[in-house]
Amino acid sequence: MKIMKTLTKIDIKQLPINFCKCGMTGWCLEVIFTSTESLLRHDWRLMGQTSLLMFPIYGLGALLGPIGGIIDQWVSPGQRLSARPADLAIRHGFLYMVLIFLAEYIAGTFLRSTGICPWDYTGRSTNIDGLIRLDFAPLWFFTGLLFEQITKKRWR
Repeated sequence: MKIMKTLTKIDIKQLPINFCKCGMTGWCLEVIFTSTESLLRHDWRLMGQTSLLMFPIYGLGALLGPIGGIIDQWVSPGQRLSARPADLAIRHGFLYMVLIFLAEYIAGTFLRSTGICPWDYTGRSTNIDGLIRLDFAPLWFFTGLLFEQITKKRWR
């Protein structure tokens, strides 16, 4: 029953705004990340790239905070405020990392089936089906926490 109360607390009006925040943040992070990869190729122009298709995939990050809240209620009902912030960050970071991997795999499978998947990790040592890279785990851990922070409701 507490999970249902948590679900009703999700601000549906804020969800499209948070979707856009996460979509834009994801795009920016991807451009920064791909431009720094160019350093490894000794390309000092630092050209970064992304795809328009990535916006809705990154936008799904708006759901991470509400899912984290639901998991908190399930794992320790009524004790969320008593948990240490570092413990919550670790719990949420790992949860978000797994959810991002799952979303990336599902979205990649769908996009590949239509012939428009903008990424292919085939040939990388830690790839799974060319759709996800396990060595990106720390990046997704912190990206999930970043999405949680930028979508948090702020009290003024």
